[in-house]
Amino acid sequence: MSTKYKFLDNDGLYFVSFATVSWVDVFTRLLYKDIFCESIQYCQQNKGLHLHAWCLMSNHVHLVFSRSGLYSHSDILRDLKKFTSKRLIEAIENNPAESRKEWMMSIFRNAGQKKSNNKDYQFWQQDNHPIELFSPLVTFQKIDYVHNNPLAAGIVSESEHYLHSSARDYAGIKGILNVEILERPGSLEGYVFSY
Repeated sequence: MSTKYKFLDNDGLYFVSFATVSWVDVFTRLLYKDIFCESIQYCQQNKGLHLHAWCLMSNHVHLVFSRSGLYSHSDILRDLKKFTSKRLIEAIENNPAESRKEWMMSIFRNAGQKKSNNKDYQFWQQDNHPIELFSPLVTFQKIDYVHNNPLAAGIVSESEHYLHSSARDYAGIKGILNVEILERPGSLEGYVFSY
């Protein structure tokens, strides 16, 4: 069995990315972004999630996180994805202003029918591809990658201007979610990795 994309160190710091099925641009409405952020907050308060960096894009998420307590990294991600999937499907179905409702629900329904472990819909792609961040260099390569996503997409001109990211916190501006900021080692001070 391959261990390339598994959480191996229960005390480790990890980078994960996950996307909506078919890369559907769900997170273009504040309501949907709020549901995701509330779910992160719940996992922080009740599941032992320690959030160090994050970015919510229109169709995918990047997290740098660790954990404490009873729940493993896998448990936290499973519960986060399961809960947000249910809540977001309900929000889309019940949103009278959602012009893309039929199109999105059709994609989620078709994806769900292809998977034997789903009853109706599949919202998230099933893979997470966790990468253990074993050194400060690798950690800040990933954090800079996370924070530069909206910049690379041409959404903002400065990464800290993007509201749904921890780039704000790392720039000294309180962000939407509570973030446990990691200190950039002196040897990396001022160095920004670009992609």
